[in-house]
Amino acid sequence: MDELEKLRAEIDEIDGQMVALFERRMGVTERVGRYKQARGIPVLDPGREQQVLERKRALLHDPALKTGVTTLYETIMGISRRQQRALVRERQSRESFLRYADALADRREPVPDPKVVYQGEPGAYSEQAAADFFGEGVDSRGLEQFEDVFLALREGRADYAVVPIENSSTGAIRQIYDLLTQYEFYIVGETTVKVEHCLMALPGAALDTITHVYSHEQGLFQCERYLNAHPAWRRVPQADTAGSAKMVAESGDRTKAAICSARAAKLYGLEILARGVNHNSENTTRFVVVSPKMELRPGADKISTVFSVAHEAGSLHEILTIFAVQGLNMVRLESRPMPGRSWEYMFFLEFTGHLQAPEMNGIFRELMQTSEDFRVLGNFPSNLGGGEGR
Repeated sequence: MDELEKLRAEIDEIDGQMVALFERRMGVTERVGRYKQARGIPVLDPGREQQVLERKRALLHDPALKTGVTTLYETIMGISRRQQRALVRERQSRESFLRYADALADRREPVPDPKVVYQGEPGAYSEQAAADFFGEGVDSRGLEQFEDVFLALREGRADYAVVPIENSSTGAIRQIYDLLTQYEFYIVGETTVKVEHCLMALPGAALDTITHVYSHEQGLFQCERYLNAHPAWRRVPQADTAGSAKMVAESGDRTKAAICSARAAKLYGLEILARGVNHNSENTTRFVVVSPKMELRPGADKISTVFSVAHEAGSLHEILTIFAVQGLNMVRLESRPMPGRSWEYMFFLEFTGHLQAPEMNGIFRELMQTSEDFRVLGNFPSNLGGGEGR
C-alpha cells in the first residue's frame, strides 16, 4: 500500500468514527426536540448557538481552521433544527404535502386549441409571447390589467394566461409574483421575447415634430438614455406599450409618439422613426404560462416553488442547506414582502428537476417541515431561448 492509500485509509477510519458520533448526536438532539415540543420552547436559540460555535472554535489548535469548523457546526446545527422542526410541524407539513400530492394527481393534459389571455392591447410583447409559445394561430385576447388575466382563468373564460415575470434589464415584475401568491394557479411553461423598442408616430411625423412620448413605465425606463438625448419630449406613462401605439394612432396628432414593438407599429399603421431605442440591445423579457391546473408537459425539467420561513435568524439558510445537501441546482431566488407582515417575506425559488423523480417526495417533505408554508407552483420545460412550447 502506497502512502496515498494509507492516508485515505486513515481518513476512512476517522470518517467512520465521525458518522457514528453524528448518529449519536442526532439521537440526543431528537430528545431535545421532543422536550422543546412538549414545553412549547422555540426550536432556535440564537444565543445558545453562538455559544456553541465559540466553544468549538476555542477547541482548535490551528486558528486557520476557524472558518471551516464554524461552517461544519453551522451545518450540523441546521440539520438538528430541521429534525426538531419536523417534530413540531409534522401535521402542518403533512397538510402541505397532501395539497401538493392532490394537485399532482389532479393534473391535466395540455388543452388543445386553447383560449389564451394576456395583459395589454394586440401588438403587445405579451401577445408575441403567446404566439411564440402556442403558435401564431392561437386564440388570444388582451385584457386591461394583470389581475383581469388571473380572474379570466379563475372564472373559466380562458385556459391559459401568458404574463411577464422578469426582464433582463429591470428585473422582476413584482405584481406577477404577488398574483401568483394570491391565486393558487400553476406555471406550466415559459418563453422569452427579445425586446426591441421602436419610436413610432403617425405617417408624416418626424423627430422634430414630437412633443410627447407614450409607453409603459418600464418601456420609458428601458429607453431612458435615448430619451435623455431629447429633453424637450414629455414622457407619459401608459398601462402598456401596445396601448400607447393604439392611442397615438387614434389621436391623429403628429406631435405624439409611442415606444413599443415593430409588431404594434404594423398593426396600428404607424411609421417607425427609430429602431432599437432601448439602451440594452440584449433586453429580454421572460414570460410564464399560467394554468388553473397543474400540468406535466414532456421535457419538464424546472420546478417552481413559493414558500415563507420563520422570522428568525438562519431560517432561510436552513432551506438553502437542504438544496446543497440534496445536490439540487437552484436557478432563481426572488423575495417579496408578505402583505400585512412587516419585514417578513415570501420566497420564489426555482430549481432543476422533475416532480416524479423518486427522491422528490422526500425532498418536498423536508422542505415543507422546514418552512412556514411551501407550495409547488409547477414543473415545466425550461425554455429561455423562446420559441414554440406546445
